[in-house]
Amino acid sequence: MTAEIRVLVVDDSAVVRQVMTEILGREPGIRVIGAAPDPLFALERMRKEWPDVITLDVEMPRMDGVTFLRKIMAERPTPVVICSSLTQAGAETTMQALAAGAVSIIAKPTIGLKDFLRESSNDVVAAVRAAAASKVRNLAAAPAARAPAKSAADAAVAGTAPQAMAKTTESIVAIGTSTGGTQALEAVLTALPPTAPGIVVVQHMPEKFTASFAERLNGLCEIDVFEARDGQRVVPGRALIAPGGKHMLLRRSGAQYHVEVVDGPVVNRHRPSVDVLFRSVAKYAGRNALGVIMTGMGDDGARGLKEMHDAGARTIAQDEETCVVYGMPKEAVKIGAVDRSLPLERIAAALVQ
Repeated sequence: MTAEIRVLVVDDSAVVRQVMTEILGREPGIRVIGAAPDPLFALERMRKEWPDVITLDVEMPRMDGVTFLRKIMAERPTPVVICSSLTQAGAETTMQALAAGAVSIIAKPTIGLKDFLRESSNDVVAAVRAAAASKVRNLAAAPAARAPAKSAADAAVAGTAPQAMAKTTESIVAIGTSTGGTQALEAVLTALPPTAPGIVVVQHMPEKFTASFAERLNGLCEIDVFEARDGQRVVPGRALIAPGGKHMLLRRSGAQYHVEVVDGPVVNRHRPSVDVLFRSVAKYAGRNALGVIMTGMGDDGARGLKEMHDAGARTIAQDEETCVVYGMPKEAVKIGAVDRSLPLERIAAALVQ
């Protein structure tokens, strides 16, 4: 890829096209090569010059964003950042887009759009730069073997752990990830048996999207997957995902672990922050924990993983070859926070062991 990041903006909103072009166009090293109102116009523009990154609305006329995304990924995989409205329908469609290969999300409100995008300009630029640094070929790799879908009976008793398991949670797995992490988490969590240790997860994702993400994973996994609620127990066979816009911390009461979901300032430019979770795990679980840092831009989680490591926890980083963006794991390795670096396909087995 050239040093200059060529971006194509695809959105049926003229306001979004105008503001995104304005935000990205003033950034050094970024050039907006076009702004298209729908995927068919976008394809015409891409025949003349192929972009390094596409920002893509998912709900558009003539061809929806998910269909367009799948077409791109099949023909010429290209980093795509989804621009999705903060609605339940938008969140569900966005999950389909992430599963199809999009690397991250920019959330947009239904009102006050122009001001919101301008106020979020740093996040927009960061998402585009992270996407430009990603390796989307990894997103098209064969996924790990998936668990059979839960039956109706499983759904009826979701969240109720066997009584023998619920007495204590001796081992905790804490996972942190960002760009490319939705696909990586799917690969790991779908490969786990229902007897897997209790898991707490921070995936950098905007508010309102984590509930749909957890619901989607819950339908694919043998373990139960939930968007975390304040005070919820961490037990074997359950993964709790930090809600977008909130920090999640691990707490301990006697022999039992639970999560605390709180407001607070952004940490390392994120809320939820991986560092916040990992530091709480270091404090309350110590050597009873396993920390895993996976694909993502930046350094969130590196220092927290070092605290876990120093507290006696075992620590794993996703290796460079299988990361979409080798940023967070690289920083953790650099400061001596990592015991082992493993390819994505071996992480689930390490968690079970």
